[in-house]
Amino acid sequence: MPPAPKLASFPAIRAALKFYQVCSVITGTMLLLLCAEMLIKYVLGYELFLGGSGGFLWFAPVVEGPEGLESTGDGLNLSLGILVAHGWFYVVYLFACFRVWSLMRWPFPRFLLLASGGIVPLLSFFLEVRVARDVRAYLKTREEAAAQADSPSPATEDRTRSIPTENTR
Repeated sequence: MPPAPKLASFPAIRAALKFYQVCSVITGTMLLLLCAEMLIKYVLGYELFLGGSGGFLWFAPVVEGPEGLESTGDGLNLSLGILVAHGWFYVVYLFACFRVWSLMRWPFPRFLLLASGGIVPLLSFFLEVRVARDVRAYLKTREEAAAQADSPSPATEDRTRSIPTENTR
């Protein structure tokens, strides 16, 4: 079993948890957009464009070409933009997962579970809630235990008061 995180690392754990939570929500949202884009492209046969001849936001049909599906629209291809944005942000999400995982000193399969949150739709939202709950509960338990260990018990205080010192004799 790996050693427990040190109390001195708790502020870093809290910061890493906040970063993970933000990344988890963004990655989950981007993944849902990507899934919707893939369904629109491969099932309905359209891609989303910004600007160009079709107006501000519009769908252009895709056609079968010699190298697979090809766009027929002009303007900024938002379908491709969603794909690229999710891919790059997934790297940031992996870093956030790694940071929480390494600071908490969890086993490696837990890192794999966290990483899968960026590739399995909706999983990042469920993991974000569970990880936050687990980490906060762990930190609270350890801090309470440390506070109990640092504070003297009432019995100890009574004994130290009853011991005569040289000045009181």
